[in-house]
Amino acid sequence: MFNQIVCLFVCLQPMYNWQASKTTVKDRLAYMFNNEVMSDVHFIVGRGEGMQRIPAHKFVLAIGSAVFDAMFNGGMATTSAEVELPDVEPAAFLALLRFLYSDEVQIGPETVMTTLYTAKKYAVPALESACVDFLKKNLSSDNAFMLLTQARLFDEPQLAQLCLETIDKNTSEALAAEGFVDIDLDTLNVVLERDTLGIRECKLFVAVVRWAEHECQRQQMAATPENKRRALGQALRLIRFPLMTIEEFASGPAQSGILTDREVVSLFLHFTVNPKPPVDFLDSPRCCLTGKEQTINRFHAVESRWGYSGTSDRIRFVVNRHIFVVGFGLYGSIHGPTDYQVNIQIIQTDSGTVLGQNDTGFSCDGSDATFRVMFKEPVEIQPNVSYTACATLKGPDSHYGTKGMRKVIHESPSSGKVIFQFTYAAGNNNGTSVEDGQIPEIIFYT
Repeated sequence: MFNQIVCLFVCLQPMYNWQASKTTVKDRLAYMFNNEVMSDVHFIVGRGEGMQRIPAHKFVLAIGSAVFDAMFNGGMATTSAEVELPDVEPAAFLALLRFLYSDEVQIGPETVMTTLYTAKKYAVPALESACVDFLKKNLSSDNAFMLLTQARLFDEPQLAQLCLETIDKNTSEALAAEGFVDIDLDTLNVVLERDTLGIRECKLFVAVVRWAEHECQRQQMAATPENKRRALGQALRLIRFPLMTIEEFASGPAQSGILTDREVVSLFLHFTVNPKPPVDFLDSPRCCLTGKEQTINRFHAVESRWGYSGTSDRIRFVVNRHIFVVGFGLYGSIHGPTDYQVNIQIIQTDSGTVLGQNDTGFSCDGSDATFRVMFKEPVEIQPNVSYTACATLKGPDSHYGTKGMRKVIHESPSSGKVIFQFTYAAGNNNGTSVEDGQIPEIIFYT
């Protein structure tokens, strides 16, 4: 029994002359990490069974953190030998101390968020940056929504922006991840407001309904259509139903029970009649493309009086590289401010496949300027393939382009050279040709 007591006493004593084996200040400080030797404060960290009592040294903490400096040396400094930290995880607090004692960063997927919280709480920006860098390197579509929620919670705008860009580029995969249904309503609104989501609106609606079902569970409500609408609140207004085809709308949202009868009727009218009645939902396209929008004009001059009788203006074109067409610039009325109804299409010439279209309208001011008409989604254009640009206008006589060019070269420092070559589209084309006509501008991204 006596020998056991002596052994215990010896084990509790600090190693004699430990300083001799630590040749640098960094080594000596690192040795003091989580060590009772010379400790003058203890932290009671965490709650319940996971709570730990961790030794530390006020001087080391105070020179590494303004918060600890105020805690031990400020006007309201604590005199207690023990400090309780129930809101901090022991593993995260040890990661903080390890960094303060040794500059060593030890974080992993399980501890990075709690360490980030602790680094922010105790004002240690270098460790905070290390946590954010770790998150950036491990950011993927699977965890983008989870990290977005945390980035907003911890006020990390740079990380939040990276999460949003990841969601833009991998929208379908990110929405399918488990973390999506756990986000809060404000984060959902931030995502739905974006013009750059890369997904069809009908699939986005399905994902949002899935989120609403989980939100009903969190609020302990039955997942009825009425409760789903209540859970979504203003987020429902951010779904761009006009971007759907009438078939997509009829088979999904129209039968969901989430929209009111008035909204369903209004949207069906929007899909089927001209002029289109106003609706309570955005109809601006989502474009998942990055970079700068670019435009080419194929005419040198503008003249007056181009008529319309229901026939499409058409022109064929080929490009030398991969691009995405997002819309056309069209001429407007010679008779002053006017509204036009228009259907625009891009057709793959050889197969006759319609790659993109939009049945919409535009307002002009009577000038000879062009007016933008956009597709619902970007239309992918492959190099050295013939496409036909079509525009069917309903309205009064308009301006038209003349002195047209067969080849138009667009150059920019960021995207290089894009070469468009235009040729006559045989058949019904309302008179549009390479030399004269409508569809003066193509709006695109590289």
